[in-house]
Amino acid sequence: MQTKHKTLLVVDGFFNLVLGILLLLFPLGVAEFLGLPVPESNFYATILGGVIFGIGVALLIERYGYEKQIRGLGLGGAIAINVCGSLVLLGWLILAPPVISLRGSIVLWTIGILVLGIGLIELAAKSWMYSQDS
Repeated sequence: MQTKHKTLLVVDGFFNLVLGILLLLFPLGVAEFLGLPVPESNFYATILGGVIFGIGVALLIERYGYEKQIRGLGLGGAIAINVCGSLVLLGWLILAPPVISLRGSIVLWTIGILVLGIGLIELAAKSWMYSQDS
């Protein structure tokens, strides 16, 4: 595995772990702090936190278990999750702007753009690898 792929897996995994932990520990508090609508129940935020945390763990398993043939979520899976998730979020912000605070809008736009950027960087790194192999 190339060094840049290892780095991308660690960075992506770290951000997923942090966001997952925050959502697991403070499901309603994170939304309120970020200026986002606070749901009546913490159920969906907690489940989302568990899923995002799991994605982070899978990315780090791929990175650190690679030499031992232990597989997690590879770079291709990370690209799919990041690009799809960010495009859905950005599309939602463009087509159906939510009634949220300015701070919430800034947070969501920032997350959408950063996650799309990470996905595109991962895609470029993966695509570049194939062009060198040819």
